[in-house]
Amino acid sequence: MFAVLKTGGKQYKVQAGDILRVEKLDCVAGDKIQFNEILMVGGDKLTVGAPLVAGAAVQAEVIEQIKGPKVIHYVKRRRKHSSQRTKGHRQHLTLLRVTDVLASGAEKSDVKAATGTADARRAAHNADAAPAAKAPAKAKAAAKPKAAKAAATEE
Repeated sequence: MFAVLKTGGKQYKVQAGDILRVEKLDCVAGDKIQFNEILMVGGDKLTVGAPLVAGAAVQAEVIEQIKGPKVIHYVKRRRKHSSQRTKGHRQHLTLLRVTDVLASGAEKSDVKAATGTADARRAAHNADAAPAAKAPAKAKAAAKPKAAKAAATEE
């Protein structure tokens, strides 16, 4: 049985036992995670979602957090100053082993849903901001009487 899942803006065709490198997820090595955005499930019977297959999931185990190969970005400006610059980048990735493809019953499993690091940061930010919003407002200072104000300005 195979499935097409979506994570990190990309689509992957997977089956049990596959090893994947996906965009960094908010998890640590040894965690079991579940992908709920399944676009298609195949096997004996092909099921195509519109846009997602209801109740389908792919469960995986996190092997480790890794970095991808180094990508060199070379910049050369030819006019006037002739500057050259080399920049490198290594993308953060999560290495996964697919353990199971579920055609139905994904809601009943007690496995943590796979979320990206941006989603985790957004959730943490919203959780921190909620208590700050409930802080009581400060009382306003009493206004000075107009007569006292006028006397103070004449001096």
